[in-house]
Amino acid sequence: MKSMIEFDYKLDYKKLNFKNKDTRKLYRIGRGEQGVLLVRPYTDDICKHWRFKTVSEARTSANHIYNMYADYRVLKDFIGMDMCRKFLEMGFTRARRYANHKDGKKYDKDGNVLPQEKDWATSEKAIAAKTFKRWRDVVTHDPIYIAMRKNWRELEEFNAFNNIQKTEVYKSGLQC
Repeated sequence: MKSMIEFDYKLDYKKLNFKNKDTRKLYRIGRGEQGVLLVRPYTDDICKHWRFKTVSEARTSANHIYNMYADYRVLKDFIGMDMCRKFLEMGFTRARRYANHKDGKKYDKDGNVLPQEKDWATSEKAIAAKTFKRWRDVVTHDPIYIAMRKNWRELEEFNAFNNIQKTEVYKSGLQC
């Protein structure tokens, strides 16, 4: 099995524009929602619409983010599509965290897991989480998203391999 290329937290994300043709190749899918708040301008565009405090806000938010996904899909903009997936994932995980623990704290001061709320499965946050999860699942099961993600993973491996090769050539003193 091929190893996944990890999200690169060493880049100066404040100075990078991932809609720029030369910068796009630096994007890494990573795991789950890694980098969701770093990849500009996508983060700025999507984050404006990300809310999960109430069921109504979560529905409006998840629907809007999914519609943004659909727009990026038409443009064949995988980074935009994947960032929408990450925000939908983050809506699910954050709402789920607050459904499980009203104050958002999973652990006590000694590192022990606190018990779940009695209404963890039926609370407003639980319903908000389900809303985000439903849309996230639509995205992750979309055949176009799946194909583009597979292609992007292959490009990540290719770019990583080429960067290793260039580094080895530079270390040896040879010129390309």
